[in-house]
Parts: sequence; C-alpha cells; structure tokens
Amino acid sequence: MFRAKLSSLLTADTLRRIHHGGGYSCISSLSHCCLQKTWTRTEGCSEARIFQHCNGIRPSARVHSGRRSFSLSAAAIVNSAPVHVQPYLRLMRLDKPIGTWLLYLPCTWSIALAGDPGCLPDLGMLTLFGTGALLMRGAGCTINDMWDKDFDKKVTRTASRPIASGEISRFQALVFLGGQLSLALGVLLCLNYYSIALGAASLSLVITYPLMKRITYWPQFVLGLTFNWGALLGWAAVKGSCDWSVCLPLYFSGLMWTLIYDTIYAHQDKEDDIKVGVKSTALRLQDQTKPWLSGFAVAMMSGLVVAGMNAEQTLPYYTVLTAVAAHVARQIYTLDINKPEDCWKKFVSNKNLGLLLFLGIVTGNLWKQRREVLLQNEEEIRDSQCST
Repeated sequence: MFRAKLSSLLTADTLRRIHHGGGYSCISSLSHCCLQKTWTRTEGCSEARIFQHCNGIRPSARVHSGRRSFSLSAAAIVNSAPVHVQPYLRLMRLDKPIGTWLLYLPCTWSIALAGDPGCLPDLGMLTLFGTGALLMRGAGCTINDMWDKDFDKKVTRTASRPIASGEISRFQALVFLGGQLSLALGVLLCLNYYSIALGAASLSLVITYPLMKRITYWPQFVLGLTFNWGALLGWAAVKGSCDWSVCLPLYFSGLMWTLIYDTIYAHQDKEDDIKVGVKSTALRLQDQTKPWLSGFAVAMMSGLVVAGMNAEQTLPYYTVLTAVAAHVARQIYTLDINKPEDCWKKFVSNKNLGLLLFLGIVTGNLWKQRREVLLQNEEEIRDSQCST
C-alpha cells in the first residue's frame, strides 16, 4: 500500500522538479504522509503543500483550491521549459534577468541621447539592442562558468550552476556558446559598418573578464569596461559614428556606476572569495567601501552632467539627474556590507536607477523641441520689432 501511494505521488513531472538538496526532504515528507492513517488535505499532506515545503522544488504553477495559478517571472518561465532545455537557460542566467538589464541600460541611454530633438528613441534600435544584450549576457555567463567550473564547485551559491554540477559538460557549453555568439553576430550585422567594427572590438573584454578575478583586486573595473560598451555602440548605431564629447563621458559614468553596484554585489561573496582565492573590490576596499563608493558616485554624476551638456540636454534631464544622485546616495548611506541580503537588495535596485536615467534622457530630448520653438518665436518677435 505504501509503495502504491508513493508511486502515485512521485509522477514523472514531480521527479523532474526535484532540485539539488530538495529531493530527500520531499521524499521524506511524502513518506510521512503515506504512513498517516488518513489521506486528507486538512492534515496538510496534499501534494501542493509538500511542494511548498520543499525549497528545492520551484514549479511554475502551484495548486491553490483546485486551481492552477501561473507566474510570469523569469524563474517560472525557465522552470516551465522542457527539462533538457532548463540547464542551458540557467547557464545563460535567463532566470536572473538583472544582469541583462544592467548590460542593456547603457545602450538605451546612448540611443536616447542620439535621438533627434523632440523625438522618442528609435524603438527598433532599442529592440535590437535588447536582443543583443540578452544574447551577449548569456554568452558572457557561459564563458564565466566555463572558466570558473572548479571555483564554483567550492561555493554553496554557485555549486548548482549547470557546468559545476555536471548537468552540462564543457564541450556542450562550448557548442552552446557558439550558438549564442552566432545569433549575436546576426544582430550586430544589422547595424552600420562602424558599429560592426566597434561591437566586434568588445569581444576580447567579454572573453578575458572572467580571468581578471584571478589577477587583480579590480575585476569590477574590467566588468565596467565590458558592460558599458553599449554607451559607445548605441550612439554609433543611430548616428553612424561616435561623438566622443558625449560618448566618452557617458561611458565613464557607466564605468563608475558598475564599480558601485558590482562592489556592493561582491560583498555577498567575500568570505567564499577568500576561501577559493579569488579577488574583488570588496576584498580590496573592505571597511573603506563606502568612502570609495561615494567617490565613484561623484565621478558618475560629473560624467552624466558633462554628457548632458555636450548633447545639449534640457531641464528635465538635469531634474532627473538630481533624483539619480539621491538614489545612489541612499544606496551607499543605507548599505550594510555585512548583510548579503541587503547587498543583493541594493544591487537589484540599480535597474530602477538605470530606467530613471533613461526616462530623464527621453523627456529631456522631447523638451528640446519646445525650447527650439520658443527660441524661434523670440527671433520672429525681434525681427518684427526691428522691421517696424
């Protein structure tokens, strides 16, 4: 009787969703339920309740009062994919989209700054760069995990990554990487020749960044050079070439921004980093992190002001910059570098910061038309007064 009940519960779909470390507690819970004298939902032994008890099981749809409720979160979408596909989606971090956002946002800033006065940014270009960011972030994560297989095995947070756990071999990852880079190349070839050459130049950074943590305490600096390449590429894709008076300050600001958020992120892993022997700005700065982050923030805001002035931005842009500065200041002031959950919360909040800046650029650009109309009207009034 026990075995029949256990078999009926452990369906193929249930078994597929048993994750590392969660399987034994789930089977234990099921066994306990099977040994009860009565099988009723009121005793808390329903399959849905057991799913909620098991930390390792993350079904995309849960049972509530006989109905299935679906989630559209990135993690739920990945968990809903075919079982043999899920490791590849997790390898490219599709279940954790924050990295894609942080790669994509500098592209949006640059595209919006390059827009014509009074016009919204090119939606087609934003879509193209969004696709490219998704693919290149996935490729970067694949390269990172291929380099770090042995390190990841020693760290609790990364031990379940597909390559470290053995779900995907290095050869399979290499083939998958080739597919991602091929698709990303297809996106790049949609741009002008200048942008194609500029985009191809970033590949060396994508490949070498994962090695920097073995060499220097400033791998976040190299990550900043890599993640903010879109600040150069976005303008070039719209205009045909870079206006360095705008693009370089914007790129510099993005670099400082990355040093802020990724140093905060690195404080989550500092104990594990010491154990496995890798370096980070968190280990380099330690208790002096906040003063350094404050310096990066000042440099970031200075670069954004210079980029705005050279792009002839208007009042809404500078108004939003004030809000951006307040956001960064609050992050740094309230940060507790010894609480990983607080570091993660601050890190993720940078998506909102980037979107806020994008909104400021767009509204500032739309304001340009109004300013030009006012200036034109003033000139017409002066001309009419002179003629009389």
